[in-house]
Amino acid sequence: MTASPEPTEDVHPVDRLRPMHTLIPFAIQHVLVMVATPISSVFLIGTALDLSEEVTSAVLSAVFVFSGLGSILQSVGAWKIGVRLPFVMLPGGAATILFITIAQGTDLATAVGAVLLTGVFYILAVTLFVKVLKFFPPLVIGIMVIVIGVNLVQVTGKLIVGEADAENFGDPQNLLLGAVTIIITVLAFRFLSGMLGKLSIAIGLVGGTIVGACMGATSFSAQAAGPLLAAPTLFPFGAPKFDLIAAIPMLLWALASMAEATGQTIINGEIVGKKVEPSRAVPRLIRADGLTTIIGGFFGTPAMVTSGENVGIVRASGVRSRYVTAFAGVLLILIGISPLARILNGIPPAVVGGTAVVVFAIIAVLGIQMLAKVDFNQTGNLITATVGLAAGLLPVLIPGMYSQLSPNAASLLGSGVAMAAFVSVLLNLLFHHTGRRNRHPKSRTPIDDPSGLAQRPGDYRI
Repeated sequence: MTASPEPTEDVHPVDRLRPMHTLIPFAIQHVLVMVATPISSVFLIGTALDLSEEVTSAVLSAVFVFSGLGSILQSVGAWKIGVRLPFVMLPGGAATILFITIAQGTDLATAVGAVLLTGVFYILAVTLFVKVLKFFPPLVIGIMVIVIGVNLVQVTGKLIVGEADAENFGDPQNLLLGAVTIIITVLAFRFLSGMLGKLSIAIGLVGGTIVGACMGATSFSAQAAGPLLAAPTLFPFGAPKFDLIAAIPMLLWALASMAEATGQTIINGEIVGKKVEPSRAVPRLIRADGLTTIIGGFFGTPAMVTSGENVGIVRASGVRSRYVTAFAGVLLILIGISPLARILNGIPPAVVGGTAVVVFAIIAVLGIQMLAKVDFNQTGNLITATVGLAAGLLPVLIPGMYSQLSPNAASLLGSGVAMAAFVSVLLNLLFHHTGRRNRHPKSRTPIDDPSGLAQRPGDYRI
C-alpha cells in the first residue's frame, strides 16, 4: 500500500506542523520502534560493568533524556547545529560496546573521558570531513546505505533468534512472535488506509505484543517496580579522566559514524523529497551529534548518534514532517524521567526485532533504489559497487573476521559502513578521477551486437 500523499501547500511537508491529533500517534510510532535501543544499551552497560540499580537507573534516564534532546535538536535545528530533517538520536550500538571495552580496560571515568573527546572530535573534524564529501557520489552513497540496512537487519534479527551461543538460540516461540509481528505489519499496510495505514509499523508492534502477552512472553508487571521519578545524575561515575590513547578506538569509530551520517542524511532527504546539500547538511548533523555526545557524556551516556532507525518509518508511513520526530523527542524526555522506560522494556524482544527487521530492510531497499540510477554498463561503476559491497558486507556477515588484528585495526576494519565507504571512495577515485576517465567502455550484450562479432571477454552485462 502506498501512503496517501500529504496536501500540497507553499510550506514543504518536512516543515509543516501537523495537527496534534495526528502528530502524537505518529510520534508514538517512532518511539515504539526505537525504544528498545536505549534500554538494551543501558542494561548491557549495567550488566557488563556491574553497576548498581541506582546508577543504572540514572544512566537510563540520561540516555532517554538526551536521545530526546538530540532528536529535537536535529529536527528543529539551532543556528548551524541540527540538520532540520525528521531524525531521531540514540546511543550508538558500537559506541556502547566501545564504552564498555574502554571501561573494562581502564575504568569508568576514562570511558567517560573518551566519550567527551569523541564529541569534541566530531565538532572539530567535521570541517575537514566536509571537504571530502565531493568524493561521495550516488554510487558510493547507495553502497553505504545498503550496508547500513543489512547491518541493522543483522543486529536486530538477533532480537528474534538470540545469540548463536545462547541457550535459547532459535527458540520457536521467539521465531513465531517475530513472524507474527511482521505478518501483522504487512497486513496493516495492505488493508488499512488513511491514518491507520500510516501507523502500520506501530500496529504491528502492538499486535505482536498482544500475541506475546497471550503466550506469556511479556513482563510488564515485573518492570513496573522502581522509583516513580528518575533524573539524570551529573558525573554518575565520578570526574572524567582523559586518556587519548585509550580513546583511539572510539575516535576511529567516529570517522565511520561520520560516513554513515552522510549516507543517512542524503537518503533521508530523498525520502522526504527535500533537496539536501551534503556540504551544508552533513556538518549540521554531525555538530548536533557532537554537542549531544558532549553534554550527555557529563551524565554518563555513551556516544550519541543520529539514527537510521526512523528513516524506514518515514518512508513506510509517508509522514515527512520533522515536527513528528521533534515531538517524539519530547516523549523520550518524558519517558526518561518516568517509570515508562522500565515498563516498555517488557515488550518481548522478538516483537521489537520483527518490527525493526521490516524498518531496516526498507533502508537497504532504498540503497538499492539509489544504485538503480547508476549506469552499471560502465565497468568502473560495476567494479566499484561489486568490491565496495563485498568489503562492507563481509564484516557484517562474518563478525569478528578481523579479531586477530590489533584492537584499533579491528575496530576500523570491522565496521561494514566504514569499509564500504573507504573502498568505494578509493575505487571511484581510481576509475573516475585518475588517468583517462573513459578508458573503460560500456559493456555490451548480445542484443547490442546481434552478429556477435564484437563479443569479447568482459563484453557481457552481468
